[in-house]
Amino acid sequence: MRVCFRSSVQPALIDEYRRRHAAVWPEMLRALKDAGWNNYSLFLGEDGLLIGYLECDDFDAARARMALAGVNTRWQAEMAKLFENTDQAPDEGFLILEEVFNLDSQLAAAEASAS
Repeated sequence: MRVCFRSSVQPALIDEYRRRHAAVWPEMLRALKDAGWNNYSLFLGEDGLLIGYLECDDFDAARARMALAGVNTRWQAEMAKLFENTDQAPDEGFLILEEVFNLDSQLAAAEASAS
């Protein structure tokens, strides 16, 4: 499944957010991969809008596996002060966005109906 989410970094702390994500802890990278977070990317706007995208088999299960990783707890605590809502771990504040269009899916459907 494809998952897209949004969150919000404090605009005054965008440079710090970028700096930290330029060198994510290797243990955190491995934990994400081991938990099933594939093709994971983050996109950051100049206003602090953060968009995340990943592919996984089951997002709830992938999040649950990350919740068990000690490195994730440490990472979320470090990152929390950079986000708009500092009352929760950043990964608990993701607003999941509904996928309303996918080019490959629609092309496949169109080609199947043309056959």
